[in-house]
Amino acid sequence: MILRILNLIVVGVLILAAAYVYRIKFDSTVQAERLAKIRSEVRRERDAIAGLEAKWAELDNPARIEGLAKRFLPLKQIEPSQYSSLDQLPERPPELVQPGSQDPIGAFLQDSDASPAATGSVIGAAKPPAATNTRAGASAGR
Repeated sequence: MILRILNLIVVGVLILAAAYVYRIKFDSTVQAERLAKIRSEVRRERDAIAGLEAKWAELDNPARIEGLAKRFLPLKQIEPSQYSSLDQLPERPPELVQPGSQDPIGAFLQDSDASPAATGSVIGAAKPPAATNTRAGASAGR
């Protein structure tokens, strides 16, 4: 009788142990599937990042940007005659800050005539002066 109860207890423990092992195996299978899914998502995201980096390199290509600038921006080619020597620059104003003024740039703009020649703008400017030493002018303009 005691042997029979002991056998039933052992069989019950074996059944519980088998159920526990099956549960561990099932949980590990679920975790392995989840890990495989996460790895595939990471791989997909890395591929997407690589594709976006390639697209960025394509969009950031200086030749492409230059072509777009030529097509859509009304820019003119730089002429060698646009460069001047330093002795052709206007004299510096004696004093930029007026007494009682808080904004030196604003005070300068109010007092200046602001003509296109004074701003250095080439739009609407008169013809450039006769060509001087363009090599010296080009190095001074850089």
